Amino acid sequence: MLAGCVTTREGRIGADDGRDPCRAQLVALDSTGNFFGEDILRGAAIGAVGGAIVGGLAAAAAGGRGGNIAAGAAIGGVAGGVIGGTAGYYQARQRQATDQASLNLAIANDLAAENAGLDRTWIAYTQLMDCRFGTAQRIRQDYRAGRINRPQAEAMMVDTRNRATADLSLARTINNQITERGAQFDVAIESVAPGVKDQVLTGARVSRAVPVQTRAPVALKLRPDPGSPEVAQISARERVTLRPAPNGFAQVETVSGIRGFAPAGSFPEARTLGAPPPEPNANAGDIRSLAATNIARRDNFTQSIGNAERLVQAGGFELAT
Repeated sequence: MLAGCVTTREGRIGADDGRDPCRAQLVALDSTGNFFGEDILRGAAIGAVGGAIVGGLAAAAAGGRGGNIAAGAAIGGVAGGVIGGTAGYYQARQRQATDQASLNLAIANDLAAENAGLDRTWIAYTQLMDCRFGTAQRIRQDYRAGRINRPQAEAMMVDTRNRATADLSLARTINNQITERGAQFDVAIESVAPGVKDQVLTGARVSRAVPVQTRAPVALKLRPDPGSPEVAQISARERVTLRPAPNGFAQVETVSGIRGFAPAGSFPEARTLGAPPPEPNANAGDIRSLAATNIARRDNFTQSIGNAERLVQAGGFELAT
């Protein structure tokens, strides 16, 4: 099982063909996935081995023979893999701890390391997406300026879109690893800091939303940053929903679910939005803050990948947005 999960970098992201302007950012994102893959596999493997033994013994105790015992071991292996991926981490920490304080400290240290890994992945991912959508924006600019003809621009855009699609597949793979690993932490978090997950996710979903109809075309950016690339264009009189965002921006969501950011001044109604919900305090060392930060980062990464996929499908890599 483990041998089947091991891949090389070239197998994951392909060989360097010398034509990818975002190769460095792609390698950086791929490298961050190593942090999340190793321990997940180890935990699942330990759980599966233990489950297979228990399943086989249970079948034998019930009078099973041959195939029945093998089937029991297989079923136990599946169940054990689930346990190893969720309760296994917390149970292992419990066995190692001498008291509740040492258990909390161990989990807090693990969460701090996990959060640092999530930060590295987030930075690498945003830099890669900035590069891809920025490349698409430059292709449009070069085409409009007559520096390249339409067939050249279309071929370049197809190549960029295909590479972005492969990037998002890699990001999904890493996110699946993060999610599996997060299930381990969720069990521990609920035990030592009950209610944190519900509190974080509820707070992230209830930010004030204002439906508006645009008065003029508005360009949407990938992130709430003036230097972020443009990813979509909102037409005049288009109905959208605004939510508060940092840095003087508003988050804009179309009826099709596309999300981007535009200066709040583009919408008079944005004055009623108020401030965005505060992020969990990543610098606080207590376990509740570390847990909240961990949950928020995981949720943000998942949401961002989904939005980028919608942007790719909705024309984010067409000559006209």
